[in-house]
Amino acid sequence: MPNIKSAIKRVKTSDARNAQNTTARSSMRTAVKKVEAAVSINDAAAAKEVLVAAASKLDKAAAKGLIHKNAAARKKSRLMKKTNSL
Repeated sequence: MPNIKSAIKRVKTSDARNAQNTTARSSMRTAVKKVEAAVSINDAAAAKEVLVAAASKLDKAAAKGLIHKNAAARKKSRLMKKTNSL
């Protein structure tokens, strides 16, 4: 544990930011899994509905720097291909 005041603050802020990033990354992954689950049971209506939420979460994660913007675009493209194949 640091003794210097600014270092103590950096530890606190980095822990808080890490918790926020973990939550955002987890919700993004959950949204992607919901789309894949809907596709696997051939439910086109549900897949299209959760695809919108997943695309939004991917875009927000890319904007925050949690994932690369091209990775977000690639994941969205693959999800849309799967959804449109139904």
